Amino acid sequence: MVVAAGTSQRFGSDKLEADVGGRPLLAWTIDRLASSDLVERIVVVTSADRLDQVRNAPWLSSKVADVVPGGARRQESVAKGLGAVAELVMSLPDEAGDRIVLVHDGARPLVTTALIDSVIEAVRTHGAAVPMLSIPDTVRRVGPDGRIRETIERTGLSIAQTPQGARLGIFDRAMRDQPPRGAREFTDEAALLEACNIAVHAIPGDPNNFKVTLPADLDRVETALLDPQARAAHLPRTGSGFDSHPFGPGTPLALGGIEVPGGFRLHGHSDGDVALHAIADALLGAAGLGDLGRLFPPDASTPKGIASRELVEAVVSRVSDAGYRPSSVDLTIVAARPRLAGVLDDMRDTIAGLLGLPADSVNVKASAGNLSGMEGAGRGISAAAIATLEPLP
Repeated sequence: MVVAAGTSQRFGSDKLEADVGGRPLLAWTIDRLASSDLVERIVVVTSADRLDQVRNAPWLSSKVADVVPGGARRQESVAKGLGAVAELVMSLPDEAGDRIVLVHDGARPLVTTALIDSVIEAVRTHGAAVPMLSIPDTVRRVGPDGRIRETIERTGLSIAQTPQGARLGIFDRAMRDQPPRGAREFTDEAALLEACNIAVHAIPGDPNNFKVTLPADLDRVETALLDPQARAAHLPRTGSGFDSHPFGPGTPLALGGIEVPGGFRLHGHSDGDVALHAIADALLGAAGLGDLGRLFPPDASTPKGIASRELVEAVVSRVSDAGYRPSSVDLTIVAARPRLAGVLDDMRDTIAGLLGLPADSVNVKASAGNLSGMEGAGRGISAAAIATLEPLP
């Protein structure tokens, strides 16, 4: 059984839906349990508002036999899960009371097959078992005023982990002795069994089998679950682009996805929009997809005079196919003429629309070129862009 009905208050959002390598955290936890040959069926206990989402999730393991709504407290959620397990075992061989049940936290995705199997073997021998870790550090009790009140002798103290297991009959007895909606609250299953004078056997836990509690814990999870290449594929990526065109005959001047009044057309096979070309190359570079000239060579395969907006739209589609989407763009245009200050906001809004970004994720700047080079002499325009991509959810 996977208990995944908590509210993730300390995390700040639903940690079980947190992205780890392109999959929710809960998916990794379930797959780890399913990887044990000794685990036959899995029941997932989730919150009522996530019920349909989890039931219909494409990542759900084939070993998941049921997804049920939990309760307000952990023991109530576990009771709901045990009810589903009891129905399942009626269709499986073996006496229901002898069936071994494990209860595992949905936020512990690094549990190993070895630990799962060890808990099962301990339950077979002792009836109930819990993995425990000794406490290596000094333990002190601190008062509400922040002052240390006492140092606690840590000999014999341990930290409980999951999965915690017992025979189904033992869990049933405990639930009868301590009703799930009773006054007492239990933080885990071992505490519930102890309250019923049921012996629980401790086995060595695993230091890596930690529970995700804070957002920073996700970095540790990704490091453990993903190889370096896979981790890199789910990090933001940055690319740069540059283009330069001289002025040619005729009008209009296409720049930044708009027509700029008072400017001559830039020479080129397309409409010559150096700003969009630089952005397209930056996007392609960030995604590792080459450059604009290779995708759209200046020959008969690319229509003469094609609008650069179409080129950018095609590039965004290629980037999406590679698993990314634009997240920000910084563009610098160098031109002594025409004056661009009055159209920079229009360019920003147009570029944001092409990339599917909010306007504040696009920055457009202009420089007169300080009388240097082709741009400063007023013979052409150049543009440089930096683009950042983020993995698609």
